[in-house]
Amino acid sequence: MRNFSKNLVPVMGGLAVALLAACSNLKTPATSDVAVSSAAVDGAVSAGGSEFAPVELNAARSKLALARQVLSVKDYEQAIRFADASRADAKLAQAKANSAKAQAAANALDEDIQALRNEIKRNKP
Repeated sequence: MRNFSKNLVPVMGGLAVALLAACSNLKTPATSDVAVSSAAVDGAVSAGGSEFAPVELNAARSKLALARQVLSVKDYEQAIRFADASRADAKLAQAKANSAKAQAAANALDEDIQALRNEIKRNKP
């Protein structure tokens, strides 16, 4: 029994050190995740998310605000979760905005093609 307790003390000490190291390292990823999410929201705004995907963009902004709030009270795990959700919403908003702009460009091109066809028909003898 004595050998067991001798071996248990170093193992428990090692686990405690590993646990403390893991908890202390959450701050850096949480801070960087919030920063990356902020950049994703900015990218969605630049892509036209306010006009073409306002619901998704507002969700991204709300979750980013929550991530910043829980980060300020040092709840790093929750900050990472909110930052990840914010980034996903921002990417969706950006994709929807890009898709809407591409669709608008395609529609304009179709209208130009139709106008050219009409012009050709009018000029045929």
